[in-house]
Amino acid sequence: MQRCLQLALSGAGTVAPNPMVGAVLVHNGSIIGEGYHQLFGKAHAEVNCIKSVHEQNKALIPKSTLYVSLEPCSHFGKTPPCADLIVTQKIPRVVIGCSDSYKEVAGKGIAKLLAAGIEVITGILEAEAKEINKRFFTFHQLARPYIILKWAQSSDHKIANANFSRLMISGDITNRLVHKWRSEEAAIMIGTNTALHDNPTLNTRLWPGKNPIRVVIDKNLQLPASSNLLLPSKGSTIIFNHKKNEETDGIIYKKIHTSQAVLPQILQQLYLQNINSVLVEGGTKLLQSFIDAGFWDEARIITNEQLFIDDGIAAPVLKNAALIKTAKPGTDLIQYFKPLPTNLSH
Repeated sequence: MQRCLQLALSGAGTVAPNPMVGAVLVHNGSIIGEGYHQLFGKAHAEVNCIKSVHEQNKALIPKSTLYVSLEPCSHFGKTPPCADLIVTQKIPRVVIGCSDSYKEVAGKGIAKLLAAGIEVITGILEAEAKEINKRFFTFHQLARPYIILKWAQSSDHKIANANFSRLMISGDITNRLVHKWRSEEAAIMIGTNTALHDNPTLNTRLWPGKNPIRVVIDKNLQLPASSNLLLPSKGSTIIFNHKKNEETDGIIYKKIHTSQAVLPQILQQLYLQNINSVLVEGGTKLLQSFIDAGFWDEARIITNEQLFIDDGIAAPVLKNAALIKTAKPGTDLIQYFKPLPTNLSH
């Protein structure tokens, strides 16, 4: 099962909104096939695993145990049901990391295997299996994307100079890591001030991976036409605003109502757009609004311990948070937080 999870992670950034899944076929203690879900809309892990079995070992398939990190699907989606394939291949025993909460599966895959007389064992490395698909489970259970808050700050907790002049806070290694983070999420979000002052591209130019969908809150449509976020060549963008609903040249304008709270409207729209995760990169006002509303699942704070800004823009203040782990590339300290249980009602 550990190998299944390792394989599953190879699909990070390429299978969303599907879950990451790995599968391993074992005969008498030896792996004879393995695979993972590689690309959204393409073959699932079980299919790739069985296809990988060498010709001389195909006769062993009906005598083997299939390990899979997530319950095999039981419905026709973009691909046929994996549970049917397992039955057809006469695999006698299936070991599953965790069950699938998606309503189209949710125990139906396991039920189909049991009905065919297949021995099923569940809950192996269950916590780890759920953790790697935290985005998938959050999306389907809470009807909103998995939300990661991220910011870089000086040692005196400032995120920018007072005059918003360009300032590199994090080091080269951390910058590359941040672009890796971007490649792993479906979308990246910033507020109006960040878009106006920084004119960011919000892509993954420092890491080989797909660009996330850019999301910006620009209530009064202040961004100039020359903004990188409005250039289709730089990637697709969703702009939440108070003025119009429109789609043109890869830019989607989504109107939000002035009489309703902003964040719930945005999260609902992202859910309807099938965006299962979002990396919120700033600025302070936007990040603090997510924190104060309790709409976050993870926070990653980068602190340059050798940088003092003094007169600058204060960083957000994280509340109701538990420190999970730390890392220290160069002069940067990276702290990873999860919300305390009282913050999970959203």
